[in-house]
Amino acid sequence: MMERNIAIVLAAGQGKRMNTVQKKQYLLLNEKPILYYSLRSFENSSRITDIIIVVGRNEKKYVQEEIINKFNLQKVRAIVEGGKERYHSVYYGIQSAAEILETVETKDNNNYIWIHDGARPFLSEEILVRAYKGVCDAKACAVGMPVKDTIKIANEAGYITTTPNRSLVWQIQTPQVFEFQLVQRAYSVLIEEEATLAERKLNVTDDAMVVETFTNQKVKLVEGEYKNIKITTPEDLQIAKVFSESKT
Repeated sequence: MMERNIAIVLAAGQGKRMNTVQKKQYLLLNEKPILYYSLRSFENSSRITDIIIVVGRNEKKYVQEEIINKFNLQKVRAIVEGGKERYHSVYYGIQSAAEILETVETKDNNNYIWIHDGARPFLSEEILVRAYKGVCDAKACAVGMPVKDTIKIANEAGYITTTPNRSLVWQIQTPQVFEFQLVQRAYSVLIEEEATLAERKLNVTDDAMVVETFTNQKVKLVEGEYKNIKITTPEDLQIAKVFSESKT
């Protein structure tokens, strides 16, 4: 029975803060779409068996022709359309992963879901190695890095309320990796209860939060890289160009 490591790459975001007509994940970085780079990292990793790409409405054909076919990506098993919120897109990706697992012979507790932002192009093999060890040890892990700056917690009026111990504060990245059944269960509960999210003042911002909130599973932090940035603004794109040019 073969272990399956399924990467869900999220590329359905609008990217409004980039202030460009074209969505950020399709902007060119060294003449290739930003989305291509994370897909290539998963494609080249011996640990990843399958890739699912979650895209915006009416973008499936574009991604198939301009990225998958053009760059000969062999591990992509499905392209699915995302939803209104990020967590909807992840849920649709997990549903697609479930369909893949139904067609293969594998142990239920030996399948892992890797959820990654398609706008993070600097995903290294070293990060993947550490994340794999983390999920094998703890069933759930999130990649991140200790913060460099002092962090302040503010109230709604903009006044500081507390200063957390910087040594305990991390900035969270992706991929975030989970046992399949664990993350499937967490997202199923989230979707069932999403109508009450506003009442509970719960703003779902990442996958670790979903698992923390809707299961009893603790999520292990795994060191990523400071270079593993998410391209969100024009300034981020300029930084990415510097990173890509300096890469040996």
